[in-house]
Amino acid sequence: MNFHNILVNWYLQNKRDLPWRNTTDPYLIWLSEIMLQQTRVVQGMPYFFSFTKEFPTVFHLANASEEQVLKLWQGLGYYSRARNLHKTAQYVANELNGVFPENYKELLKLKGVGEYTAAAIASFSYNEAVPVVDGNVFRVLSRYFDIESDIALPATKKEFTELAFELMPKDNPAIFNQAIMEFGALQCVPKSPDCKVCDFNESCAALQKKKVAALPVKLKKTKVTNRFFNYLILEDILGNTLIQKREAKGIWHNLYEFPLFETTDIADFTTVSNAVQNDIFSTYNIIGIEGCDEATVVHKLSHQHLHIQFWKIKIAEKIENGLVVSELKKFPFPIVIYNFIEKQEINC
Repeated sequence: MNFHNILVNWYLQNKRDLPWRNTTDPYLIWLSEIMLQQTRVVQGMPYFFSFTKEFPTVFHLANASEEQVLKLWQGLGYYSRARNLHKTAQYVANELNGVFPENYKELLKLKGVGEYTAAAIASFSYNEAVPVVDGNVFRVLSRYFDIESDIALPATKKEFTELAFELMPKDNPAIFNQAIMEFGALQCVPKSPDCKVCDFNESCAALQKKKVAALPVKLKKTKVTNRFFNYLILEDILGNTLIQKREAKGIWHNLYEFPLFETTDIADFTTVSNAVQNDIFSTYNIIGIEGCDEATVVHKLSHQHLHIQFWKIKIAEKIENGLVVSELKKFPFPIVIYNFIEKQEINC
């Protein structure tokens, strides 16, 4: 079919020079694919370089501590990816002697590796004819063929996978997969694509029917929960503070934070003061409470919007096992807390 010829020709003329495209090493491809899940290339690139410098092989990554991995991942978000990355590296290094599985079905058995990532590694490293189907692919195919199936449904994923497989040249699946993803990322973008210069503008069904903006169809809405976090920055007579590790399952698992007081709405001074003096830090002699920001920081995650305030709590005693403020940056924090520390607003 002419579709893949036009697509590949476009790709060869327009592709970005990305480091993971210059290798068939499954470790490097796996690393890049995990990093680029729900992450833009421009954001993920520095992390790829940092990880490959610090952990040039799967053995280096496997031998690192989880805290090292989380610290290097800091700011990339979706931290379960980093924890799964580390566990998979240990499995590949220790159980598979550092050799990644060489086919799609076996790759799917790795922790944190789903259908898309397995297909990417299988095709890019081993030239296995298995299509990748991500948001870019949904968008390109739904528009070109005018497919109105709801991409939130599992049946639609199967429909698009079968279509992509049919279109794919079986002797060179890697370049087809790279091409269709790149086309979706650079040309057939979600909003206001420049269809006038598109190589498919004479054959794209959505363009002919003026439906480009309406495709792909996604009916399921993500439910967003609002949560209200109050971070309490203790300061003792030595200027030391206190942090804790988030060990409960959920967001930011195994990252560090200041003591947290969660409320059902944005908290005022009286609410925080009462909680601090009568409950949270009742064993300390509180000599001062001060809000560090006039405005609440809103940190948006995929399913949660966190409304975050920082409060400075001065105490008259010395904190047992208190931490020197200058040591804070050594620990892996959620980026919103790290940014707060970076701006030295802790000294508000």
